[in-house]
Amino acid sequence: MTDTGDNLELLLENADRVSEPQRGDLLRGSLLSVTPQGLIVDLGLKRDGFVPREDVDRLPPGEFKLKVGDVIAVMVVIPLDRDGNLVVSISQARESGDWLEAHRLMESDAILEAVPSAHNRGGLIVPFGRLRGFVPASHLSELPRGLDEESRTVHLQKLVGRKMPFKVIEVDPQRQRLVLSERKAIRQWRQDQKSKVIKALSEGEIRRGIVTSLREFGAFVDIGGADGLIHISELSWSRIEDPSELLTVGDEVEAKIIRLDPDANRIGLSLKRLQPNPWQEAVERISPGMILEGQVTRLGSSGAFVRDESGLEGLVRTGEGQPDLQPGMRVRVRVLSFDPERERLDLGPVTDEEPVVSQEASEFLDERR
Repeated sequence: MTDTGDNLELLLENADRVSEPQRGDLLRGSLLSVTPQGLIVDLGLKRDGFVPREDVDRLPPGEFKLKVGDVIAVMVVIPLDRDGNLVVSISQARESGDWLEAHRLMESDAILEAVPSAHNRGGLIVPFGRLRGFVPASHLSELPRGLDEESRTVHLQKLVGRKMPFKVIEVDPQRQRLVLSERKAIRQWRQDQKSKVIKALSEGEIRRGIVTSLREFGAFVDIGGADGLIHISELSWSRIEDPSELLTVGDEVEAKIIRLDPDANRIGLSLKRLQPNPWQEAVERISPGMILEGQVTRLGSSGAFVRDESGLEGLVRTGEGQPDLQPGMRVRVRVLSFDPERERLDLGPVTDEEPVVSQEASEFLDERR
């Protein structure tokens, strides 16, 4: 990639071929005269360029060392004003290098560090070379939502003077808009950090971490610079409705790494796989035809779920003539099929006339057959 200086020189070379200047064009010309009102620049066009005095005064001290005959770069501000002048700017032309650098940073997704110099009601002001970047409050990760105006002002003031990471998200020299985002910089930094962590991990490892957030689909755990997800199905061998039944934010947990996806930058974790698998343990004690006792835990569209004394949950399909089951009821059920690999237990209702056969008695009868 060419650097900023090369890009600026290329723009100036192209400027030599401009016939009808437009706002934002970068031109090069020779200084013809210096007047109290401003500077006159020969641009090789039908009209000379006019640099207003206020633009010259905007240059930093020590930069105005121009004399007649010097070749300077200017940017078109007004192609044709009321008096027929072609108004150009030296300060904006010199800022163009900063615009080019900002554009390069945006295109490369780079993260820059800068120090906010001020704030307003909408966010932070950040110096960027000769430019001033703006960080909307919505792009600040540390700004709580729902603050009143006074609290918001206090919070923004605390961020002024602190070195922070930013990403360039909008570059528009014509509208003089340079927009930065601290939130996106933090997010990218975390993703980059997560990529590094994933490379150092292996599936099957056991890691300690801190629960950082809970969602309806699972829990996120920081395992050392990167968040992994424990899906709700991996929290426990028993069915749970919400992760908050087992965890709270801030809990320290030990989890097993069960999935690494470098392409999607995701880490899958499990709590239940560090515990004995009750489905495998039940292989020797549960078989079709056995009658079990259990409790109805919940109702689904296909029937009622019943949990036996070992914690396994099976489905009793409901239909015409079947008993009306409700959560909390103690019931007797018959094992119709048992598939430990798929963690599936199909059950059927038992009539009052049928005797309850314990697991121990069932095992004894099986041995005698």
